[in-house]
Amino acid sequence: MKIAIVVCLGMLALASPAAADSPVAVVEEIKGKVTGAEFMDYVTPRSVIKIADGGSVIISYLNSCRRETITGAGTVVIGTEQSIVDQAVLKAEKTNCDSNQANATSKDTSGVAATLLRSYDRDKAPSLPEPQLTLYGASPFIQAKGRGTLLVRRLDVTGERHEIALGGTQLKGKFVDFASEDVALTPGGLYAASFKSSEIVFRIDEKARPGATPVVGRLLRLE
Repeated sequence: MKIAIVVCLGMLALASPAAADSPVAVVEEIKGKVTGAEFMDYVTPRSVIKIADGGSVIISYLNSCRRETITGAGTVVIGTEQSIVDQAVLKAEKTNCDSNQANATSKDTSGVAATLLRSYDRDKAPSLPEPQLTLYGASPFIQAKGRGTLLVRRLDVTGERHEIALGGTQLKGKFVDFASEDVALTPGGLYAASFKSSEIVFRIDEKARPGATPVVGRLLRLE
């Protein structure tokens, strides 16, 4: 297995610098002693995570929607769509997520969202803007760093609006979990979220469930 890891690391080294530096997965959960990553870290290819005896980690890949639960002492090397694991026990499943999540950062989405929303508000058009992302959990897990007002409003039906004043004391200073607040959006609904200068238009999948479903399926990055 160590030989295989060395070979795979060599293959990863051939990846373009841009691909190597771009986050490909998120660490959804950590238990016990784990080094090389923390809860809700974004990890890039070739990152190495070490798990001590009795520890575990859950890693979800943004593009492949592969969710890995890795337990026991061992080493994890992050790939582009799945991990390379030595000694530890790996259990993987396919979860519901939008593969656009890999590129759905505020830098990539805010300009598009602003244009869509300005056009929609100005023209009072009967057609709604197209969502940039679909969430498969009804309780979003939103990345909004620092202080400001987080606004989530429904576009296809009037009246639903969620406004949260953030003082910078949110989880790790940048995450707001609607599940922890016991808040759920409406399955099938079309929404816009904004924080500071970041905006994104998204839809809640019709089969989305409320509560603490896998983070990768309900993640919104407004930063």
